[in-house]
Amino acid sequence: MKKMLIMCGAGHATSTIVHAKVNNWLEENNLQDQVEIKQSAVTEEVDNIKNNDYDIVISTTIVPDEIKDRVINGVALLTGMGADEVWNEVKKEIEE
Repeated sequence: MKKMLIMCGAGHATSTIVHAKVNNWLEENNLQDQVEIKQSAVTEEVDNIKNNDYDIVISTTIVPDEIKDRVINGVALLTGMGADEVWNEVKKEIEE
């Protein structure tokens, strides 16, 4: 099972919206049994991300440069513009 983190600045508002969208997408694609999701704030998770505690990380806010290469920018899931690219990236990470 893959471990996914969905995060935003405070771990409440936009990450909650993206969490719901990810849950729906996982169900629509029959992937819900392959992913365990945690929701949090960026500041609480930097060390965990650096330690590779998560297989997939989606953020709706700016992240520190030291973890940038491990994070999928999830803003498109809020706006709808470019969301297909994000879903493709998430699916690729789940299937690896």
